[in-house]
Amino acid sequence: MKNDRLQIRNSTVEFLIFTNKDGQDGIEVRVFEETVWLTQKLIAELFDKGRSTIAEHLAHIFEDKELNEKEVCRFFRHTAEDDKEYESKFYNLDAIIAVGFRVNSHRAIQFRQWAISVLRDYAIRGYVLDKERLKNGVFFNKEYFDNLLSEIREIRSSERNFYQKITDIYATAMDYNADSEITKDFFASVQNKFHFAIHGHTAAELIMQRADSKKDRMGLTNWKNSPNGKILKPDVAIAKNYLTEKELKTLNRFVTMYLDYAESQAENNIPMTMEDWARKLKIFLQFNEKDILEHPGKVSQKVAKAFAEGEFEKFRVVQDKLYESDFDRQMKKTLESVDQIQLRSKEKSCVKLDIQTSLKGQEEELLQ
Repeated sequence: MKNDRLQIRNSTVEFLIFTNKDGQDGIEVRVFEETVWLTQKLIAELFDKGRSTIAEHLAHIFEDKELNEKEVCRFFRHTAEDDKEYESKFYNLDAIIAVGFRVNSHRAIQFRQWAISVLRDYAIRGYVLDKERLKNGVFFNKEYFDNLLSEIREIRSSERNFYQKITDIYATAMDYNADSEITKDFFASVQNKFHFAIHGHTAAELIMQRADSKKDRMGLTNWKNSPNGKILKPDVAIAKNYLTEKELKTLNRFVTMYLDYAESQAENNIPMTMEDWARKLKIFLQFNEKDILEHPGKVSQKVAKAFAEGEFEKFRVVQDKLYESDFDRQMKKTLESVDQIQLRSKEKSCVKLDIQTSLKGQEEELLQ
């Protein structure tokens, strides 16, 4: 079917475009759990029949027990033409073909051949590509994946922090949109997902638990000017600064593994969508047998920040008394040097006096 057009919309829950040989407008098809799904409305468009006709045929199919309605139907949330989300009833390939043979067998055969080829491709590779181009005109050629690989390696070697690297990888998604809800949710939750996987708390909960003005260094293990520099107020509101050495190593290992996965996907010419990266993060943590954060946490970031800064104000008094700056250390060395010089001078004076006393004694002995 050379004129059929496969168009990728989302490679986690696939939306592909089926276009018949006549080149009519395409039908958006959902691919999920190794089959394809359409609503009654789309089935009607596919076979060029009224929706009431399709509903009638489906009712007869279920009444005749040709198919089990519970096995071939499923509700999915989807975005309609008015950009609002709705939950609609979808029918899988078995139901679609059953209707097709009752209303338009030629089109049913055509659609079944297309669907089988899509599902076979998806089963083998785990994704389906438009053989020509992505919907926005970006070609999936060697240059696309070479550039993607270079970008991922640049992210890996950058000096950006752990969470920035993860969000930078997310931003390489082929359908990346900074204003989409999935992006906002990913950016808002990625830090907490890693924290929760490592120690069972959100970032805010960790700060509330470990920030303590009575502890050495206020409970911090890292800060901007560590290890000898002064702890500043911004340092105490960063959850990563309270992680133990073991927890930091675990975090670093997770991020490295995630970057390895991203690089592998690009090397194997597998495109990733925003939903792919969001879903893969959850699967990745589950694979490492870590608990998955499914709630926003018990403490807000605002409350945790206020608490940590309150502890810092108490800690600041102690730190100022004990803190020794570079200037203090230099002055201390200078004073120690002066003391040493004075001590050596005093010792020399004592030696000189001893010599003079000794010579005077010898002179008196000779005169006698």
